[in-house]
Amino acid sequence: MKSLVLCQCYTSLPPPMYRRINLRMNFQTFNPFFFSSSTTSSSRRTLSSISGILLFSPPPLVFITFNLNIQMMFCINMLQRFNSNQIPYPFQSTKEGIRSVLIQEEEHKKKQKEMTITPAIKISNQKLIIKDQVILSGVPDNVISTSAATSGPVEGIFIGAEFTESNSRHVISLGTLRDIKFVSCFRFKLWWMSQKMGNQGKEIPLETQFLLTESDDGSIYTVFLPLIENSFRSCLQGNSMDELELCIESGDIQTKASSFTSSLFISTGSDPFDTITNAIRTVKLHLNTFRQRHEKKLPQIVDYFGWCTWDAFYQDVTQQGVEDGLASLSSGGTPPKFVIIDDGWQSVEMDPQKRDDDRDQVYRLTGIKENKKFQNQEDPTIGIKSIVNVSKEKYGLKYVYVWHALTGYWGGVRPGVEGMEQYGSVMSFPAVSPGVILNEPGWKKDVLAVQGLGLVDPKSVYKFYNELHQYLASAGIDGVKVDVQCILETLGAGLGGRVELTRQYHQALDASVARNFADNGIIACMSHNTDALYCSKQTAVVRASDDFYPRDPVSHTIHIASVAYNSVFLGEFMQPDWDMFHSFHPAAEYHASARAISGGPVYVSDAPGKHNFEILKKIVLPDGSILRAKLPGRPTKDCLFEDPARDGVSLLKIWNINKYTGVLGVYNCQGAAWSTVERKNVSHPTGTNALTGVIRGEDVHLISDIAADPNWNGDVVIYRHSDGETVTLPHKAATPISLKVLEHEIFTVSPVKVFGSGFKFAPLGLIKMYNAGGAIQDVTYLVENELGIVDIAVKGCGLFGVYSSVKPKQCTIGSVHVEFSYDSSCGLVTMSLGRMPEEGRSVHVVRVELV
Repeated sequence: MKSLVLCQCYTSLPPPMYRRINLRMNFQTFNPFFFSSSTTSSSRRTLSSISGILLFSPPPLVFITFNLNIQMMFCINMLQRFNSNQIPYPFQSTKEGIRSVLIQEEEHKKKQKEMTITPAIKISNQKLIIKDQVILSGVPDNVISTSAATSGPVEGIFIGAEFTESNSRHVISLGTLRDIKFVSCFRFKLWWMSQKMGNQGKEIPLETQFLLTESDDGSIYTVFLPLIENSFRSCLQGNSMDELELCIESGDIQTKASSFTSSLFISTGSDPFDTITNAIRTVKLHLNTFRQRHEKKLPQIVDYFGWCTWDAFYQDVTQQGVEDGLASLSSGGTPPKFVIIDDGWQSVEMDPQKRDDDRDQVYRLTGIKENKKFQNQEDPTIGIKSIVNVSKEKYGLKYVYVWHALTGYWGGVRPGVEGMEQYGSVMSFPAVSPGVILNEPGWKKDVLAVQGLGLVDPKSVYKFYNELHQYLASAGIDGVKVDVQCILETLGAGLGGRVELTRQYHQALDASVARNFADNGIIACMSHNTDALYCSKQTAVVRASDDFYPRDPVSHTIHIASVAYNSVFLGEFMQPDWDMFHSFHPAAEYHASARAISGGPVYVSDAPGKHNFEILKKIVLPDGSILRAKLPGRPTKDCLFEDPARDGVSLLKIWNINKYTGVLGVYNCQGAAWSTVERKNVSHPTGTNALTGVIRGEDVHLISDIAADPNWNGDVVIYRHSDGETVTLPHKAATPISLKVLEHEIFTVSPVKVFGSGFKFAPLGLIKMYNAGGAIQDVTYLVENELGIVDIAVKGCGLFGVYSSVKPKQCTIGSVHVEFSYDSSCGLVTMSLGRMPEEGRSVHVVRVELV
């Protein structure tokens, strides 16, 4: 009887499609090409009793392997390499052939291994490794990680943990962090974040919501983003042993869990700003609960100058006070185009049983309409519409906003009050998380913690918002400043926890704003917890820091540093609002210049009659518009890990961009900062000497994007606002800047364009304004018969400047020739745009001819 071999064959019809067939083959008559006639009988007996794989592929050949621990994919690989002449053909003998195949397969595997991309971020041998650098050591075994590949095209992992018991709060070490430079944004108060730098785990504050690290050589940046996961919210903190800890809590003792998979996201990259943006984008795709700043509609108030009633009147604001403030600002040539009527317009009362108590009392909302101060005396039914009409018709305002708390008012909505029963308000007492209590011990005796808050039923909160906003919109109100937002995290007990409560409230708020305010008119305030940031799809403007405190002299440097560093994180979600300021104040220019380059809304809280119009005219055009930069203002790359408030040596540099120029603000912010030990703002000696730093063209992070010229060589022109000094800086060159505490300087940075027969040109803008380059709307370069022509569309009016390597032949505005001056020592060309563009036109067209 003849022996048979059962084979599975794949035929190439055509390659690389393979068709599997079964066939029975007489081994004695089948002689595979790579076996010689010297094959032993024992080998034949062995081969005759096993199954094999036959592969056919043009050119005609048969390749057979048998069950010698060689897998199918091995066979396919061999076939592919056979067809590419990588395998000797024919083999001399069975042993020699198989040995040759196996050796070449091992070499092939080695090459494949060399070509394999090692994950940029991994946990291995109890270490968190970022591109071969150990960031954390001693990572516990119950910390788990999963790739973020399914959530976005970034290098990143999600971190979670497994615990033996379910609980509403867990704290776990993620390992030891030492000698790694970091910058963090942490909540030093329930409501607000600030910045902290360091290089040891113990220096990472409680309630850290954003952490960015830098490698020793400055080539790798890693961002840590504690997230919300189901009903839990996470934050980071360090301990005395330099361990980085992850705190995961629900805020409700009844809401428990023991297993977490994505409570922290870690991502890495070579550019710090891109790394952060890409990480937030990945988290957005993962959570699907929020949108990024660039995906949201910015309300139009950001492009106009405004006034807020708060520091002018506080809660004593009246309709007459609003009129007085608008009239006063308009009289000086800087007309506001929006007003925020802050706290003081609503119908509120303290609890009846507390009215004779001398202690601080909590006021609660008793109705959605305005109080008597904002009712028209002749016809009270007109209500707040009266001041809206006056503002828009008499003073030319475009937008009127009013203030309210996320819970209605500071003390919420009074339960059972007539006309408000439908909202289901019940008394709730804030339970502040341990991390916040340690950072802000005053919460133990806070009036809200003691007297409670009337919390609208989450099931009825949309009805509450919609009826409130519908009434305001019917009166001509265009938007709301929604304050006291972080209080929700303290009220989640019995309601599914802090995240669930926040999610319900923000979904209702988003829906109501979208329905009632067409311009997406909302500003978020006291809202720096990640519960809110990761749950908001609508709000596009967020207050960036703790308040402007006009009467606190140490607060001003703290304020500028905080808004800049907080914007690194907050600016990914919304446009940061750097808050109101006083134009008539010792630190007025310090604040005003920062607002001008912030990219956000600019508004003052001056009392009527107390203005510095000289300063305001550096921000505001005669039509009430501003020259707003395009992005959130943020610290320059070389400042991210320095500490310009505490270290006594560093200046803070803030960058932003316009369409055709960049802008740099440099500030001495030394002298005071929040102390993580004393839990308060602490002053420290600074001396009277100025600090010196340097500025470069590349400090404007996206300067090459502005140049939009593949042949740009990196040269820039820098115009100094304070004295008009104009300097051309070659690529990588630097110029020094020295400032004392509370001093600042603004620089316009413009890429040099080389065109025609070697003309060098750079537009600067309205050079008497802080953000001069914001005036430039378009630039066109032409060459006609060796004549270089530059056409520039300019918004606004004032002294206009450009840089030119040669004196212009002539300059025109529209078709009118204008006089100009030229400083040959620095190339500065200036001319006067004496008035705003003619009605019906949005820009002046300036032509500069070079020969």
